[in-house]
Amino acid sequence: MYYEAFYFGSNEQSANELLELVLKGRKKATASSVQAYALANEPFPEIGELSIVTDWQGNPYCVIQTTNVTRMAFKDMTYDMCKREGEDKNLASWQKNHISFFKDEGSRVGYEFSWDMEIIFEDFEVIYQ
Repeated sequence: MYYEAFYFGSNEQSANELLELVLKGRKKATASSVQAYALANEPFPEIGELSIVTDWQGNPYCVIQTTNVTRMAFKDMTYDMCKREGEDKNLASWQKNHISFFKDEGSRVGYEFSWDMEIIFEDFEVIYQ
């Protein structure tokens, strides 16, 4: 079983805001780039895995367990799925925010965003807080 400790987001403000959404029970999923996993040589998430969610400074706040993993094209995201991330009010907002995130991440780690790029959509539940 793979274990990791991480924060959501790519800056202090988003990491701490997303942590709050997890702790309040609003954020129950996350989307990641398949290419980012491959470039970092990290394993893809699997059902049953446990992770420690931290704030930006690395302080642990909760343990989550992966309950479902979906590999799909970015363009195939649905509102029913993205609303589980708890961050956006509609699919268009989710797309806009995630395009920005994936373009920024891609420029840092070495991939280009496209509507056809594969993402990993991971559902999780908080099992310890």
